[in-house]
Amino acid sequence: MNNHHQHEFGGNWTDEKLLRVRKYLTAYATILKKKFKFAYIDAFAGTGYRENKVKADNENQLSLFNEAELKEIGAFSEGSARIALQTNPPFDKYIFIEKSKKHFSELQRLKDEFPDKAKQIELVNANANEYLLDRCNNYKWQNHRAVLFLDPYGMQVGWETIKAIAKTEAIDLWYLFPLGIGLNRLLKKDHKSIPESWKIKITNILGTNEWENTFYNDVEVQTLFGNQTSKEKVTDFYKISNFVVERLKSIFPGVAKNALLLRNSKNNPLYLLCFASGNPKGAKTAVKIAQDILKR
Repeated sequence: MNNHHQHEFGGNWTDEKLLRVRKYLTAYATILKKKFKFAYIDAFAGTGYRENKVKADNENQLSLFNEAELKEIGAFSEGSARIALQTNPPFDKYIFIEKSKKHFSELQRLKDEFPDKAKQIELVNANANEYLLDRCNNYKWQNHRAVLFLDPYGMQVGWETIKAIAKTEAIDLWYLFPLGIGLNRLLKKDHKSIPESWKIKITNILGTNEWENTFYNDVEVQTLFGNQTSKEKVTDFYKISNFVVERLKSIFPGVAKNALLLRNSKNNPLYLLCFASGNPKGAKTAVKIAQDILKR
């Protein structure tokens, strides 16, 4: 890895996240290598590198980022895809999903860089939500396992996708939840000022509208026309993080309780790195390893 590029923009959240995922993949492959066929799935693989990943997203999502964060998010680093391919013992299959045609063509470089694993690499040019829903719902998982890395550019991953992942009872999920760069920016101080389309987006990513009662309280406001009731924001990153973890617990047999808040160089929270294990028998061990990895 080129250290000059790695730290050029002062942010280390990408490196921190990838270092922790690397540790887990090694432990995971070691445990499962004699028991199951197992795959690594990267749902937003980008180019296999990190430099331009966020630019593939649409304009509405990019508006959630400021210029400094775009630089940090796009800072060059080894991608999770390459980390998976470097893991020993090796995985039986590597599935990289990328919607952008430009980035998808660049993913081919991974086959060139890892020729010994080229036959195990499956490249998928598709919408990640649609592909995952199909793969989870229409694939026989009994003798298979997978680690899925969900690293969306913003709030594209719907709760129906998360539910489908849990339902397989075969997938361990690392989910980079868009806490600071997505959800919190939609949670305006006054509930009334949140556009209806934003409310739908929040409910879609969390799978419930209970966030409205959890993140907002009714308060009495004096106006020229007398007292009126208003909903005001009463949450913070800690409470939102707990809410996300509890949502995952509602559908997965095992969830790491110490999800990691990843901050940028200005100490602003960007993402919440969550772990959830789908297999009831293996969840306890998986969560124990993940919680140890997530410790600072």
